[in-house]
Amino acid sequence: MKKIITTTNAPAPIGPYSQAVKAGNFLFVSGQVAINPENGELNLVNIEEETHQVMRNLKAVLLEAGLSFDNVVKSTIFLSDMGTFAQVNEIYGQYFTADFPARETVQVSVLPKNVNVEISVIAIVQ
Repeated sequence: MKKIITTTNAPAPIGPYSQAVKAGNFLFVSGQVAINPENGELNLVNIEEETHQVMRNLKAVLLEAGLSFDNVVKSTIFLSDMGTFAQVNEIYGQYFTADFPARETVQVSVLPKNVNVEISVIAIVQ
């Protein structure tokens, strides 16, 4: 059985998908970009702030499901420029304390709304 997770504390989907879906003991969180849920505007001040906004959006969805970054077992980072990897990795790492999730980071040619970073996660419900 699956359950759709939705929160107003993260951006509303911009297409036919859910913010997250709980299936069994897993929560699959859709890729988040740097849309500020308070005003619907992109937060593209710089790559560091963009990454913080993405992580805040992920955190909001996780919290709605009663979870935190400690529950994340897998993440995928999409970058429009692998040259920003160090900055994104630095910010991303601030949201995890230990037992880091498995992860891949890939460069893609274009991301939705021409953002620079998108991150999706899979979390375990314990």
